Amino acid sequence: MSDTPAPGAGRTGVWFVGARGSVATTAVAGAAAVAAGLVPPTGMVAELAEFADAGLPAVDRLVFGGHDVTGVPLPKRAEELAAGGVLPPALLPAVAEALDAADREIRPGARADEQRPQRETAAALAEDIASFRDRHGLDQVVVVDVASTEPPLAPHPAHADLAALEEALGEAPGVLPPSSLYACAALLADCGHVGFTPSAGLRIPALRELAALQGLPYAGSDGKTGETLVRTALGPMFTHRGLRVRSWSGTNLLGGGDGATLADPDAALSKNSSKRSGLTALLGDGVEGLTHIDYVPSMGELKTAWDHIAFEGFLGTPMTLQFTWQGVDSALAAPLVLDLARFLARARDHGATGPQEQLSFFFKDPVRAGDAPAEHRLVTQFEHLRAWYTGAGR
Repeated sequence: MSDTPAPGAGRTGVWFVGARGSVATTAVAGAAAVAAGLVPPTGMVAELAEFADAGLPAVDRLVFGGHDVTGVPLPKRAEELAAGGVLPPALLPAVAEALDAADREIRPGARADEQRPQRETAAALAEDIASFRDRHGLDQVVVVDVASTEPPLAPHPAHADLAALEEALGEAPGVLPPSSLYACAALLADCGHVGFTPSAGLRIPALRELAALQGLPYAGSDGKTGETLVRTALGPMFTHRGLRVRSWSGTNLLGGGDGATLADPDAALSKNSSKRSGLTALLGDGVEGLTHIDYVPSMGELKTAWDHIAFEGFLGTPMTLQFTWQGVDSALAAPLVLDLARFLARARDHGATGPQEQLSFFFKDPVRAGDAPAEHRLVTQFEHLRAWYTGAGR
């Protein structure tokens, strides 16, 4: 694809769903700090040497906006995150202007109790995004969903077919869950879409049909930031050495808004299903064990994961491996959502459409084309990413 266009000199929009949440706030502040040379781009895959010549949009050419149902301004949210140990307090004055600028571009989101037909809501959300693109003269906009995790999708007859969905959206509220309503708006606004949560988003067949009709790229779902990142690195180690994993159990302790959301058993079910999918793909269905998520408010923005792995070696010798991962989830996720916006924007420059499987490296449960199983081996995923953007994808 060497004849694909070079990246434009213009700017790329990043439109966050959940724009006043911890991840989006950290991403906006972090992008401003990196662009100004105040901090190194630690944790940003797109800044690795392997992608130096991939033609990705530069960090200082990103423009931020978004939707949210809350009214806490980004500068105030950044102060809260600094108090929680996510952002360095000394950095706040230097990124205040960037936070203010992004906050001015945040529009009211769709509320779950809206009674108007969802076709009207989707059109209004799409108009917000299109106006943002036009106002700033952006080359394109990538919509990134970093909103709270939803319960598992409740099936609806209209989800399977675009024509049926279009008719249903014009008649009643509640046909699409919020994540899918925002994804629909992204497509109507001619934008690529990233689902960084395990919510349904663009997994609904009718919306994937719309994405194909519009010729738009998308990626997801559920960003791989901590425990699952380690699992997809360690899982292949056991299989490649011929060791039999008997059980793999995990406990997650977390506070903050994410913890409060996952205290809802239905939301936790979505997250656990996503977290477990990689292990099942790597090790098969015969591995015992569960993953538990416990909300501990006093932990604030910290997250701790403890995993216990029981496995067999030669002659059936029983052995165990345990690991503990403690991190700040927003600081782990923020560079990845910036990466994804830049990678997806460049993929669209190449004319890519549909699910972008080369971005599986970033996700717990990667969307893919057809029925082929997703690749979950971390190193293999990275090699696919590198090859796409530095070889065939250029």
